[in-house]
Amino acid sequence: MKRLFALIALLAAAATPAMAARVECVVPSKPGGAMDLTCKLAKKGLQALPDAGQRDMNISYVPGGIGAVAWHSLLSRRAEPNTLVVFSGGSLLNLAQGKFGKATAGDVRWVAALGADYGMIAVRADSPYKNLGELLAALKKHPEKVLIGVSGTIGSQDWLKIALVVKAAGIDPKVLRFVALEGGGEAFTAMQANYVQVVSGDASEATLNATAGKTRVLAVLSEQRLPGALAAVPTAREQGIDVVWPVIRGLWMGPKVADADYRHWVQTFDRMLASPEFAQTRAAYGLYPFALTGDALTAYVRKAVDDYGKRANEFGLVR
Repeated sequence: MKRLFALIALLAAAATPAMAARVECVVPSKPGGAMDLTCKLAKKGLQALPDAGQRDMNISYVPGGIGAVAWHSLLSRRAEPNTLVVFSGGSLLNLAQGKFGKATAGDVRWVAALGADYGMIAVRADSPYKNLGELLAALKKHPEKVLIGVSGTIGSQDWLKIALVVKAAGIDPKVLRFVALEGGGEAFTAMQANYVQVVSGDASEATLNATAGKTRVLAVLSEQRLPGALAAVPTAREQGIDVVWPVIRGLWMGPKVADADYRHWVQTFDRMLASPEFAQTRAAYGLYPFALTGDALTAYVRKAVDDYGKRANEFGLVR
């Protein structure tokens, strides 16, 4: 019996970091939005790897402060080798604006970007607005009558998307009425309840909601029309509004995670991102190819935070 216990201990010590403990993927918002989707995509992609050992991934939710609560609470678990946290372009925008306090892009370890998303503007399927032009005309004439649901407050990514769109149409964003919500899932729920009449969100969220036939997407903020469920939706550019808003989606880890554990995850995601099966899964989740890991992702994030800061300065949003 002693020899058996000794053998078990030896095997546990020799196990890879991913196999040594339960893997946790943290969503910094409520269930149902694109952040939630990112964790689910990672879980499914890892399960498809024959030797990854990440089959027992738990998804947990830490909403609040448009991501700030999760950022600061997870930094207190700085060295956990099996805790991954979702981020998006919105997270980087919040960093650029100082919405996470004194946090910087150098506070965490950037693991992998799993794909790209794009901004979009949606209304209910029974809305009187059939295209982006009709919505903008209503906002110009009676902005007080149209409530716009966004994930986060003024200055959030969803706010900035619609602000850029209306500004391009000659409308002052300050006259609009916004409702701050916690995540894309909550925004779409609020719209279906007619608590808001418009959602400024992401194409992946719209893909999930469009299948139910209750949502009409007026425009996608991409360079060209998107394939898949939103293929018939025109871009904002097609409708005379030159606004493009790509959204990166990925994962980070605590800053004190051991190099061996960090490199293990980077290499694991490298293999996952290169697999044809993952490409199919990513498309099914409404995301588009964008794959960066480790040092390359870290360099991208730092530049993106700088670029977002310059853009937010145009609206006086940087603290």
